[in-house]
Amino acid sequence: MGSVSFLLVVVIITALAFDFTNGFHDTANSMATSIATGALSPRVAVAVAGVLNLAGAFLSTEVAKTISNGIVDDGKVSLAMIFAGLVGAILWNLITWLAGLPSSSSHALFGGLIGAVWVGAGGSAVRFAEIFEKIVIPAVASPLVACVVATLATYLAYVITRRVAGGAVRKGFRAGQVGSASLVALAHGTNDAQKTMGVITLSLISAGVLGHGTGPPWWVVLSAGLVIALGTYAGGWRIIRTMGRGLTDIQTPQGFAAETSATAVILASSHMGFALSTTQVCTGSILGAGLGRKLAQVRWGIAGRIAVSWLLTLPAAAAVGGVAAWVADRGDAGVALVASIAVVAAAGFYALSRRRPVNSVNVNELPAAERPEHPVRPAA
Repeated sequence: MGSVSFLLVVVIITALAFDFTNGFHDTANSMATSIATGALSPRVAVAVAGVLNLAGAFLSTEVAKTISNGIVDDGKVSLAMIFAGLVGAILWNLITWLAGLPSSSSHALFGGLIGAVWVGAGGSAVRFAEIFEKIVIPAVASPLVACVVATLATYLAYVITRRVAGGAVRKGFRAGQVGSASLVALAHGTNDAQKTMGVITLSLISAGVLGHGTGPPWWVVLSAGLVIALGTYAGGWRIIRTMGRGLTDIQTPQGFAAETSATAVILASSHMGFALSTTQVCTGSILGAGLGRKLAQVRWGIAGRIAVSWLLTLPAAAAVGGVAAWVADRGDAGVALVASIAVVAAAGFYALSRRRPVNSVNVNELPAAERPEHPVRPAA
């Protein structure tokens, strides 16, 4: 068994930093629609999501095993490669968070790792067949499936309640949203917290601390769950605004339908070990909820920008991860240089975000560019 080195500690800390960004980047997945409809207040919503993310982390480890011994050959992966891949994922998460785009933290992580391992160990160390089966196919299919399921669920919700008074419908579905949003948060913890577990486990295997094919130890499960919960509570308000208010005008039946549809898709995929993007699933379900309500408005311009970010995520994170791996391979000085650049970039993104802050107070306000223009009344 290998010993715990300084680089291993750095990699674990970086993995947990990614886990934190994953938390606030993806808070919108479970709570954006509940916040938009008023079913939950913003601060209560992120607190509930954080607690359930932590609970969900203990439900399964199948996705973690897919990452630690699935998409790359763990016998050819070094700690420097894993560190570089994490840096690529973190920077892409911060860029898309600043832009308010619900891109996939999962695909950012996969892209960063693939790029870093490809540069560091060659194409033979990347398991492209596994990537296609458990990442690419779910990436294409899951948002489409969620969209179709949510469209049908929304249509049925309005058909079933069409003879019920509007106030009773809103009250009933608001109560239902508390439960459905909680289920999404639980499912998110089950799927996304495992990705950091998988990376830390891969790091421990690469350092010789664990044997090949080993699952995540209990302390890895606990730490990954706690950190993603803290990140979730921090609230990714910019992305919550985009998903809750930007894509479509959400009513309570739509919110309930979107959340239950997303939960079903995420939990089914987690059970099968598919490391899908919960962001893509939840975005697809919100679009489906918009399409399922008669005369609902879907803002296709915003949807298009989100789709472009999805297409760019894997290659962009892979490019950053590959460059970072090339630099980090130069030894401790290279690792220190990559870490310094990442810290400076993160600080810069945070400073830029403060120019136009989005928080729990103004999260339900549309950006000025997306607000409908009020017609000017002619002079009397």
